Amino acid sequence: MHPTVAKWLRMSRAELDDLYRRSSAGNPPNGDTSGTAIVSGTPLTKALAALARLFAWQGKVFDLFAGPDKGILLNKVTPFSLTFIVAKVYKGPSWLDGAETIVIDYSSTSFFARKIRDEIREVEPGVYLGLVWWGKQRLIDFALVRD
Repeated sequence: MHPTVAKWLRMSRAELDDLYRRSSAGNPPNGDTSGTAIVSGTPLTKALAALARLFAWQGKVFDLFAGPDKGILLNKVTPFSLTFIVAKVYKGPSWLDGAETIVIDYSSTSFFARKIRDEIREVEPGVYLGLVWWGKQRLIDFALVRD
């Protein structure tokens, strides 16, 4: 696990939100990324991240075919890292603080995930902190690291 992501697994949601607010959008990753689910506020955060990675979600594959700020992505899911669940990628305002973020929008690309919206910001080169929204309800956080 990337050392920055390991540190994030020990942070509270308030600390992660503060880090997110202090970070700029940066540029979307291009290509394969490794993902880590972050369920803060529980002593089981590391175990939940490991279980999610093993059985459910391993990251995202970005294709910025429309330029550096627009493209699509596929999520890597199942224990076999199959690529499913397409989303549009573009820059827009964050639902957390209104500042620019990289939006991962499933509303027009996925029947099952149409209420999901992810946001990511590049905290350090190649390392992204993400937020997951269900409608306007915040669910969990996640990390992406460019492979």
